[in-house]
Amino acid sequence: MQTQNDSGKLVRFSITVPEDLLNEFESEYYSENRENRSEAIRNLMRSYVANERWKTGNKKIFATVSIVYDHHIPELTGKLTAAQHDCGEIIICSTHVHINHSTCLECVITKGFSNEIQKFIAALKDIRGIKSINVNVSSEI
Repeated sequence: MQTQNDSGKLVRFSITVPEDLLNEFESEYYSENRENRSEAIRNLMRSYVANERWKTGNKKIFATVSIVYDHHIPELTGKLTAAQHDCGEIIICSTHVHINHSTCLECVITKGFSNEIQKFIAALKDIRGIKSINVNVSSEI
């Protein structure tokens, strides 16, 4: 079945994998009540292509940058806001939640070339008090 994000005609091809790998894949895949192996392979291929584009920086992508930090660290929130303003051309939006009394999670949705997004991440890594930074590359634009 072709999805809205696909373009062009569908092409049938075959692959050869070890039987135990296929069995493990299907066990995990079908355990969540999925029924379409082809869609699973398409999703894996899309993820692979997006991650390769993340590495090479040659196409625009969407990425979510998740930041966990201690908001009691002096000047941290100001530096975090400044980093986002400095990279405003790639930032679509951000959301902020309180995990507990001292820890916050901020998710920043970005759109741009991976090298632009990586500059933003590099700026974040220089901020004292950030506990973790994780990036999820979603897809090309």
